[in-house]
Parts: sequence; C-alpha cells; structure tokens
Amino acid sequence: MDTETSVTNGVGGAASRVLMSSREVQFRVLGPLEVVKDGIDYAPTTPKILQLLAILVIRPGKIVHLDSIIRELWESEPPRSMRKTVHTYVHHLRRCIEQNELARDAESLVVTRSPGYLFRIDPTQVDVWRFQQLHQQGRELLRRNDFAEAASCFRDALGMWSGAPLANVQTGPMLSAYSVELLEQRRSAHHLRIEAEIHAGGHRELIGELRSLVAANPLDEGLHGQLMRVLGRSGRRSDAMASYRALRNRLHHELGVEPCDELQLLHHELLSEGDQAS
Repeated sequence: MDTETSVTNGVGGAASRVLMSSREVQFRVLGPLEVVKDGIDYAPTTPKILQLLAILVIRPGKIVHLDSIIRELWESEPPRSMRKTVHTYVHHLRRCIEQNELARDAESLVVTRSPGYLFRIDPTQVDVWRFQQLHQQGRELLRRNDFAEAASCFRDALGMWSGAPLANVQTGPMLSAYSVELLEQRRSAHHLRIEAEIHAGGHRELIGELRSLVAANPLDEGLHGQLMRVLGRSGRRSDAMASYRALRNRLHHELGVEPCDELQLLHHELLSEGDQAS
C-alpha cells in the first residue's frame, strides 16, 4: 500500500464539526513550525511531539503510514517499543490539541486510520499552500509579460517566510527532503522576482541586492547572469564584463568548467555592444 493515501471522501458528522471548529487554526512551516490561533502559537515544545506534528502537517488530509513515521522519528536505531511509543506520542499530541482548544474533538482531528494516521485539516490552513499559490500566480503573470504584478506576487510569496523551513524541528529523512524542496521553491521565487523586476525596468535598484547574492552564492550562474544584465542596462558594461571574468576564473579553478552557454552568449552581447559603441 502507498505510504501516503489521499482522503477523497466527503467529511461528515463529527469529523465535519471538528474540521469547521479548527479552521481558525493556521499552521506555519515556512520558518519555525507554529500552530497559530488568535495570534498565539500553541505548537508543542516536546521535540518528538513537535516532529510528529510536522510529519502530519506536511501531508494535510492524507494518511501517513506508521512505518514512515517510525523512519522519520528514529532514522537509525528505533526502540523495540517503537509502535507503542508512536501511539503514546499521538496521545500527547491529542492532549495538546484539547488543552489548547484547537479542536472540539482531538481524535477526529488526529485520526487513527489504517495503516497510519491522518491529520484532518484543509491544505489552505498551512502557509505552504498560499506560498505555492502566489508562486504559481506570479509565474502565470510573468508568462503574460505582466512584470510589475508578477514581481508583486513573488514578493508576497517570499514575505511569508520567517526563516529556514521547520527551523525548530528535529528532521529525519522525510522532513529533511521536504525542507530541501521548499528551499528550492523559495530560490525559484526569488530568482523569478528579480527577473520580473528586471523586465519591469528596475535594474538599477537591483544592483546592490544582486551583488550581495552573488557574494553569498559565488558559483550560482543564474545570479551572475542577472547581475551582468542589470549592470549592462545601467551603463556599467565594464563592471558586467568584470563580473563574468571573475565567475569564469572561479569556475575554471574550482570545477574545471566554462560558464554556461547563456552566460557566454550574454558576454558576447556585451562585447558586441562595446564594438558598436566604439
């Protein structure tokens, strides 16, 4: 059976009531894991309980296999009583939910469902959902050449982040992989935001930010390309070419490779502009 099984059936009865009562609770993973209701964070503080909660939150409305939970909690040396221990952790998580009045019925929120557990929340209650919606909306606007609106979407998406994903959670293989995926999505949103702002004519304003990003990511050819473009469009062609030479030397000495074709083409375009100007 699949590790995670989507729950596609409609929610009825007590489950419907608990879902409605917990809608006001929001879960944040784009930074420390938080369980927010009325502006207060009610996330459990016990490390293993917090880790269990994270496993369930990143798969809203899906059954997470007990074996996957065990691998996440004890990657190398699970205790002999691992299944019983997981049941105990689930019990403590439900108590946390009840004590903080996060749902009317904790057992209908954290559901025992063979072959594991299901966290009956709506994906829209998790901040990742909104981030991904804004990211996708920004991409669509960018494809339509609506650069200012696209940049605004990407800025809103990036503004949802408060730090590294799940920063306060001990992570095993599942949560680590999830965090890496989120960081790549944030990197994409950042790159596309800059791209949109370049097309919208904000090249001069981006020079300082891109210089800082290049210094922090000296082998990132995408960032170097963006820096070269904004420098060139700002009348600083010599600085753009110096940036290319610095990257080329670094790539040659550290990796033994040449810059990608896109950067080489950009460099040739800068050279051609210089020839035309002379």
